[in-house]
Amino acid sequence: MHDITFISTIHKEIGKCNAKELYKIINKLNPEVIFLEAIDETYSEYENYLFSTYGVFHNKLEISAIQQYNYNTSFRYIPVCENGLSDAFHKKIKFVSQNTELQKLIDNFNCLAAERGFEFLNSLECMNFQEEMRMLESRILNNNELDKIVMEDIESYEEPMIQNIYSFCSNNNFGSAIFMCGTAHRKSIIKKIEKSKNGRQKNLSWTIFGQ
Repeated sequence: MHDITFISTIHKEIGKCNAKELYKIINKLNPEVIFLEAIDETYSEYENYLFSTYGVFHNKLEISAIQQYNYNTSFRYIPVCENGLSDAFHKKIKFVSQNTELQKLIDNFNCLAAERGFEFLNSLECMNFQEEMRMLESRILNNNELDKIVMEDIESYEEPMIQNIYSFCSNNNFGSAIFMCGTAHRKSIIKKIEKSKNGRQKNLSWTIFGQ
């Protein structure tokens, strides 16, 4: 049986959301496989060389935590993204981030993440917070063509992650794993996990961290 725990994260350290605290979670779960929302280039051979030779930690929070876990445990690291987020996504973020109401929501989110750490990132409260931000972004854009394109792009970004996890599970033997993904994708990923339970591998069990 493959047991996978889905953990929501952020990509840069802020307060209690830091690599040390994430490492504690990873170490407690003791996974044999770590799936990460990342492309192959996110953790290059050179960056791995810097860490293994000089102890230089990666600037991406999740990889820094994985590097700490690497000190005393052997595991498989599997980046599951096929492509980065689209130019349209970055164009949208650049535009909507100028809105003062959204800026206040982002500031409040960052304060809660800093104060409460990964407990907050993996809560229903956080998921609702993210949903509120997405709805505000759509209102700012007035549901225009860019908003629709970005929603389609995000779907195309997320779906391969689940497919690649299942593909790996079909071809490899392991007991426990974790899948770390940014908290902005939490609601959608959970829906995809629930949907995938029907008709997929029967020897795979999902646990949603924080639920």
